[in-house]
Amino acid sequence: MIGFYKPDILVSMTAKQKVMKIVRDLPANASIEDAMERLLFLAKIEKGLEQADSGQTLSHAKVKEKMARRLK
Repeated sequence: MIGFYKPDILVSMTAKQKVMKIVRDLPANASIEDAMERLLFLAKIEKGLEQADSGQTLSHAKVKEKMARRLK
């Protein structure tokens, strides 16, 4: 299960600090793949939040339009 962190905590941390916290919070029986999956997941969330903050978003209607084209 992927843990959730308060965004303000992770925002104020360096990349190395974030990685170390995420690894420390893994269960004792976690595999390397589990760690990599969690790091990638959180990196993608962070990138998405940065894109949203900079206005790089799509409207709901635009997403529906793109999905309709791809699902044909």
